[in-house]
This record gives sequence, structure tokens and C-alpha cells, in this order.
Amino acid sequence: MITIYLKQYNQILRCADPAAFDNLSCNEVLWIDLFQPTVQEQKAVEAFMGINLQTKQQVEEIESTSKYSESEDAVISNANFFVPHGESGGGDGGFEVEPVSFIITNAGVMVSVHESESRTFRETEKRLQINYRAYPTGFHIFITLLEVRIDYDADMVELLARQVSLLSREMSEESSIDTDVLRRINSLQESTMLLRENIFDRQRVVSSILRSDRFPSDIFPRLQLMIKDVNSLINHADFSFQRLDYIQDAALGLINIEQNNIVKIFSVAAVIFMPATLIASIYGMNFGIMPELHWRYGYLFAIGLMILCSGLTIWFFRYKKWL
Repeated sequence: MITIYLKQYNQILRCADPAAFDNLSCNEVLWIDLFQPTVQEQKAVEAFMGINLQTKQQVEEIESTSKYSESEDAVISNANFFVPHGESGGGDGGFEVEPVSFIITNAGVMVSVHESESRTFRETEKRLQINYRAYPTGFHIFITLLEVRIDYDADMVELLARQVSLLSREMSEESSIDTDVLRRINSLQESTMLLRENIFDRQRVVSSILRSDRFPSDIFPRLQLMIKDVNSLINHADFSFQRLDYIQDAALGLINIEQNNIVKIFSVAAVIFMPATLIASIYGMNFGIMPELHWRYGYLFAIGLMILCSGLTIWFFRYKKWL
């Protein structure tokens, strides 16, 4: 699907017909948004803008140059948006990474390409419609997209922090730790690492923009605030990850204590029955010269001796407070 945002009649107009490019010039276009574009839509945009859109492989590359670069004709930026599954239709409470590509030409026209629906774009479009005079170029829209994305990243950090706090409280209230707790810890650690990596990407992009001379000078104060926000988010994500490490160590410690208690029970049981086993083994040898072999009360004597030895062992363990 293609959405073209036009600067006409002192307002922003939306158009979803690629054929409109035949009657438009670059000066009339502000933003071209491609959501799950078809081959025909991609070719129409490339022909109108005179650019080559990023391939899926190029968007997903992790090199710094693939995240932000400047050519003679355009600024290219590829980003990963860390979103809940529910935002893109899954709704299972997990998270996923959504790659997004941006190209801003020297004429100030921005082209965005994404495969998943995101409220980041919906919120930016809402701001554009409310105050279109604040977005004279695609550079301003791109900065607003980053601002909205950073706000949502902050929401993700807060959400993960709440989940970590909830897990910590549940662990303190439960008497035993099972494998589900370790799986939840591992899942939260993975989500925190992914979020932290994406925030680092945002930091690199904003830092690159600060060093660029392509962007209008009026956006640089906003970029300074964005850098501060991103650094704060990184610190919060690091704290959550460190807290998860502590929770994981505590969970493993509790599991070890439980295992030690189980081993202790078996060890005490083995020691308690050891004298009885020794007595039974002695009288089970059936040597002919054993004096108690033909004794009338030999059986009762052996049973009583086993009970007495086991009782003395139990008393000794309780006296020493080992049991």
C-alpha cells in the first residue's frame, strides 16, 4: 500500500494512487509511505524520485554504514523498531523487531518502507495533520518519527521494568522455583538485549545527524534532547538487565538450596537405616557357627536391635539439630 502526502492548498493531502505521480513534481510531495509495497508501487516511486529503494537484505544489515549514510542525492537510514507482537497483529504478549527503511532526498522528500503496521507511523501522521506547518520538509518528518519512536522505546523499557519487578515479587512470595521462572527470566533477558541494541542504533543515527550538514538547523535543539533521552533509556535498560542477572542468580541459588535439602533428606535416611542394614546383613550370612542362628528369640532380638540402633541415630541427629 502506498500513501502520498502532498503539500497543496496550505494543507497536507493524502493520496493512495501511484498514477498520481504522472501529474506531480517533487516540490509538491512531502512524504511517501510504503507499507508492504508491491513491485509496481516500488518501481513507480523509484521512477518518480530517481532513486533506488533499499532491498530487504540491505535494511537488515547490522553495519554502522547501513544504519545511516549519505550519498550525493539522498540521506539513507535503516532502523529496527522494537514493538510488541500485539502492535503488529500477534497479540501474544511477546516482542519482535520490525526493520524500516528511510530515504530523504535533497529536495526534502522522505520515502519510508516498512512491512509491519506500527503506531509510530500513525502517531506521526496524526501530528502532521494537526500541525502541518511544523513539517515543511521530509527532514522534519523523519526527526518526528525518531522522537515518537524514542517515546515508544521508553514505554518498552518501562514495560520490561514492570515485568522484571513483577517477576521479582513472585519469586519472593513463592516457596519453590520451577523451570517456568527460568524461562521467563531468559525471555526478559533476550527482550532487554534486543531493546538495548535498538536504542543503540537510535543513538548512532541521531549522532550521525548531528554531524550532518544536510538537515535544517532548526532541528538540532531537538536532536540534543533526543540524545539525552536515548542515553537515559540505555541506562534504564542496563539496570533492568543487571536486575535480571541478580534475579537469575537468586533463582539458581534457591534451586540449589532445594536440591541440597532433598539430598540432605536422602542422606539422613541412608544414615538412619545404615545400622539396621548392617545388622540385617550380618544375620543374613547364615554361617553354621552363628550362635543366634538357632536361638528361639533370635529373630525378635535382631528386629529390636535394628529398631534400637535406628532410634538412637534419629535421636543423635535431632540432638545435633541436623534433622
